[in-house]
Amino acid sequence: MGRKALEPRADREIFVVPLTVQPEHIDDNGHVNNVVYVGWLQEAGTAHWNARFDLATRTRWSWVALRHEVDYLRGIGPEATGVVARTWVGDPDGPRFNRYVRIEDGEGRLCAQGVSEWCLVDARTLRPARIPADMLPKFQRA
Repeated sequence: MGRKALEPRADREIFVVPLTVQPEHIDDNGHVNNVVYVGWLQEAGTAHWNARFDLATRTRWSWVALRHEVDYLRGIGPEATGVVARTWVGDPDGPRFNRYVRIEDGEGRLCAQGVSEWCLVDARTLRPARIPADMLPKFQRA
């Protein structure tokens, strides 16, 4: 496939999440099913959010997925180990944020990549809210 590999901007933190291939992830073709990758995109984003923000912030705000797009580049088989998701965020746009994820095998080869569009919402009302200016620095390189 001729897709260009996603690369983070220099000022973005790259957050790494280890992924485990489970027997139920494997489809009839002998590799991780495409639906699992969408779950991994969400898992990576949630782990990054939880690692960077305190409980009070996570209680006040929540995220709603608006769109997921995944490019499948190389199959991951049932015996795969060392699989990771590398994730980072784009620029805020009102209440929206794009999150980028690269899924790599234990040899560092790009197997899939994805972009998810998320909307920040008030956790109590579920109404969209502009992303606060103080939120972005938590996702930047130190």
